[in-house]
Amino acid sequence: MRTHNCVECGDTVAEARWELGYRECLKCGEYRARQRVHTVAPLHKSNYMVISNRAELLGLNNKGGFYR
Repeated sequence: MRTHNCVECGDTVAEARWELGYRECLKCGEYRARQRVHTVAPLHKSNYMVISNRAELLGLNNKGGFYR
């Protein structure tokens, strides 16, 4: 079994995790995952939409007036 090291801190990464494409240990991966922020916006008479770009959020609710 080969040992793989985390690209961030140098700790050992499990072989199965490495084969899945993760190059960080669990601790560094957890830290990076907590840095990412998502916004979920309800659409009028519809479902919820995940907003990843601020430009998509502006003018989303057409009941609030015209936005350009």
